[in-house]
Amino acid sequence: MAALCSEFGDLVEIKKQLITVISLCKERGLVHSVKWASELAFALDPLPKNELPPSATFTEEDGQDLDALGLAKSYFDLKEYDRAAYFLRGCRSQKAYFLYMYSRYLSGEKKKDDETVDSLGPLEKGQVRNEALRELRVELSKKHSAGELEGFTLYLYGVVLRKLDLLKEAVEVFVEATHALPLHWGAWLELCNLITNIDMLKSLSLPDCWIRDFFMAHMYTELQMIKEALQKYQSLIESGFSKSTYIISQIAVAYHNIRDIDQALALFNELREQDPFRIENMDTFSNLLYVRSMKPELSYLAHNLVEIDKYRVETCCVIGNYYSLRSQHEKAALYFQRALKLNPRCLGAWTLMGHEYMEMKNTSAAIQAYRHAIEVNKRDYRAWYGLGQTYEILKMPFYCLYYYRKAHQLRPNDSRMLVALGESYEKLSQHVEAKKCYWRAYSVGDVERMALLKLAKLHEQLNESDDAAQCYIIYIQDIFSCGEQLEHAEVSTALRYLGQYYFKNKLYDEASLCAQRCCDYNDAREEGKALLRQISQVRDHMEASSTDLFGPLSSNNTPVRRVSPLDLSSFSP
Repeated sequence: MAALCSEFGDLVEIKKQLITVISLCKERGLVHSVKWASELAFALDPLPKNELPPSATFTEEDGQDLDALGLAKSYFDLKEYDRAAYFLRGCRSQKAYFLYMYSRYLSGEKKKDDETVDSLGPLEKGQVRNEALRELRVELSKKHSAGELEGFTLYLYGVVLRKLDLLKEAVEVFVEATHALPLHWGAWLELCNLITNIDMLKSLSLPDCWIRDFFMAHMYTELQMIKEALQKYQSLIESGFSKSTYIISQIAVAYHNIRDIDQALALFNELREQDPFRIENMDTFSNLLYVRSMKPELSYLAHNLVEIDKYRVETCCVIGNYYSLRSQHEKAALYFQRALKLNPRCLGAWTLMGHEYMEMKNTSAAIQAYRHAIEVNKRDYRAWYGLGQTYEILKMPFYCLYYYRKAHQLRPNDSRMLVALGESYEKLSQHVEAKKCYWRAYSVGDVERMALLKLAKLHEQLNESDDAAQCYIIYIQDIFSCGEQLEHAEVSTALRYLGQYYFKNKLYDEASLCAQRCCDYNDAREEGKALLRQISQVRDHMEASSTDLFGPLSSNNTPVRRVSPLDLSSFSP
């Protein structure tokens, strides 16, 4: 293959390399790598006829295996994997050997999936295994030791090792595969699924090739380093891939991950305009519509996908989300189960099914679903968070703490994980840790505006009145400044507390202001009126006392200003 360019200067050379690798992957039945490379190639300008790359070199062994390979490939395309493998026995070319081993691997996977589907409920860790894996490993290991594996077969060896949970060896083999054949996206993608943190990523020796930038951007998204991922994708767009629907979809997913819902929705709508029959990533799009409670749009998307292909995993997930939004949780769970029958390794479906079981109060089934999601991808924070919530319902705070910690490690700047962690620490009477979590949640940008409120209530419980008042003050100012005060029921709680706090500290003007604001809320109106009466009585008493100019001075009447008073004058309730 032509020498690889590490920069994006020569887009013609990149296009040639993509055309070559498309042809190589097609011959070997690697359909997802073909699709990825084809989408990228389509985003670049067409090449003139004289610039098209030559056909791959044809060896003596390729010539001898030509007929058997053609026959076997036809069976392979029809998913008759055992039949394809039978006719490839004894073939000597590298291409035929790869297809022979790959057919045996896929045959085992198909049988495993069929067995999994037959037993699909909330499964025990269970274990239906691909029976072909051990034999494949022994054969490929011998060839690997002899240095006889080329790029594609190294990739297959890595997949076999990963399936056997030999993860360390799998990483080494996938790195070797990327060096042997840098343009095969499948090897990079498998490597993505095995990298658990940024230190591990930095420790790998990867080939210096333009495709590495796509890998790094994808990896940053997976590791929740969204700022770095967006910068990478932006530089790829500027390098000449501005028409790539793959990049647009990845940027939309990145915005979804940081809950920038408006940006993500805009990009998904743009993607739908450019590629109206696309099904890939539409389950993520439906998650956004669900969060925004956009029923008509979600209904339209579901109907549209059913027309395109009703038996796709993503279609089932979209329909499941639609029923979930309509609170038809049994129907929603049914569609997520349908998605899992189509693909038992579908991460999103396991997680969403866990959510539905939670809604139906079926905690044991929810736990099984979330555990399956983690088996598919240990970096799925939603599954760890879901497990934490499930054990919270079961009143098992130590388990909660473990799972919420895992979710927090994956999403260190997500306030929801921090608030959940804080609640767990609070239940375990670890108040110092709880306070730290609530304050950190506020500091990173509290999505649900609950962290300060919980921190204030904790201070209140511990009789730390000054700290509680300070938290309530910041909380109220935050709510008022973003114009949510009428929608937020907890403002009245804060005003009630501050009214009493100021009253105790003889700051009657501030107490009076808080009491007046309490009257704007139904649940605090009576207490507000009662406090106003108390303030009025105290003021009357003070005025009566002050008429006696020669009365003894009492230090008790000196107001003590413990916290800065709340300024609500600029906000309308």
